[in-house]
Amino acid sequence: MTRVTSLAVVLLLVGTAPMQAQDTPWNSLERGSENITVEGHIPLGSALNTMDLEIEQEMSRPYAYVSRGTVGTGSERGTDIIDLSDPTNPKVLLQWRIEDPELHTGLGGMDIKYFKWAGRYYVVQSTQFGPGPDVNMGAYILDVTDLPNASSVREVARIVEPDLPGGFHNIFIYKHSDGRVILLTTTTGPGANMYDLGKAVTGDVEHAYIGTIPIPEVESGSYHDLYAAWHPDSDQDRFYGGGTDGYYVFNITDPDDPQLEFTLTGITGVNYGHTFTPSPDGRYAITETEYQHAPLRMFDMKPALDGETENIRSPISAWTADWENLVHNHEVRWPFVFVSGYHDGLQIFSMMDPGNPQTVGYYDTYTGSRDVGVMAGAVANGAFGIDVRNEDGLIVISDMSTGFWTFRMDGFNGWNGEDWGMPDISSVQKWDEESKEGTR
Repeated sequence: MTRVTSLAVVLLLVGTAPMQAQDTPWNSLERGSENITVEGHIPLGSALNTMDLEIEQEMSRPYAYVSRGTVGTGSERGTDIIDLSDPTNPKVLLQWRIEDPELHTGLGGMDIKYFKWAGRYYVVQSTQFGPGPDVNMGAYILDVTDLPNASSVREVARIVEPDLPGGFHNIFIYKHSDGRVILLTTTTGPGANMYDLGKAVTGDVEHAYIGTIPIPEVESGSYHDLYAAWHPDSDQDRFYGGGTDGYYVFNITDPDDPQLEFTLTGITGVNYGHTFTPSPDGRYAITETEYQHAPLRMFDMKPALDGETENIRSPISAWTADWENLVHNHEVRWPFVFVSGYHDGLQIFSMMDPGNPQTVGYYDTYTGSRDVGVMAGAVANGAFGIDVRNEDGLIVISDMSTGFWTFRMDGFNGWNGEDWGMPDISSVQKWDEESKEGTR
């Protein structure tokens, strides 16, 4: 891999003209609601090559990681590491790029997550390469323990699947109740793969594969997005996947033997699920289906949790920022749902009344032409990834064209589920917490 450190990044950014003109200054109140403050912004290069992102949760480790892929033109394939010591003045510490960029084809860096294992910190970058070098690589893993020293970052492993060319699209990292840190991945093959990251970073990547979570009754079915969480009421580790025909909930307490709990299929307007995120208690679901005009659909899963049905097909509510567009990724910090809404930028709505979600804040990170973007209707441009730091409520966005953003929402100074009468469960993993295995 090749490295570009902070000085070179500054020179690169100074000499890079934005691909899309911005209608109003980035710090203009005209672009957002009064309760949203833009803290900082870094343009990261040409349009359509900034993908997903992740922020570390410990205040002592103020770092964010941004995937760099190539939907448009260029060779920005890899990972950007950003220093958030001062969220009002974020700085690029390192641009990690795949070697021999001129030989690689395909998207490159897509999704990104971090984890902690045996006192060290790692980043997993999912990759999707076309014909040529690394077509079978699903992810590379970087040791980022010694940041902010950019020269200390090193690659420790690559996950390669010779029978699954095209790599991993989305990933999720989950600290299982048995103590293992498990990487969940979507692939070009059926189902979702699971890998033991402890083995991967300690030299046994060849034996890291655990197994595959299937799509029920669909032999070649695939997942798009993945989520896993502890479900307190059932005392289970649960997997939530969106993919072929809808959404699926599995018990993965024994990862070697995933058991289907129930499904959300046969839903009007949903042929393929994109993203599926439960509330902290596992009762409500926020789901996405990625096509123009599609809203987020919300479901009450209580009938399935109570054993009254094995399938739920009717949402209890829906939300969208603009019916002509669609939203992309989201993070749930109950009762708030933080959304990266492509053309609609940062959007935040409340699920305090799950049957009547209400917008509570917004900011448009992309005000360029609505005619430039991938997918039907050119709707896929703008805000791509989103994350929230629970400790202090910092919100971060990766925008496909305008780069990296930091935000604050008035009154949201951090999140703990117990403050809202919920379990303290979100996509944030508690790396230093003891295993739940002994309490099952």
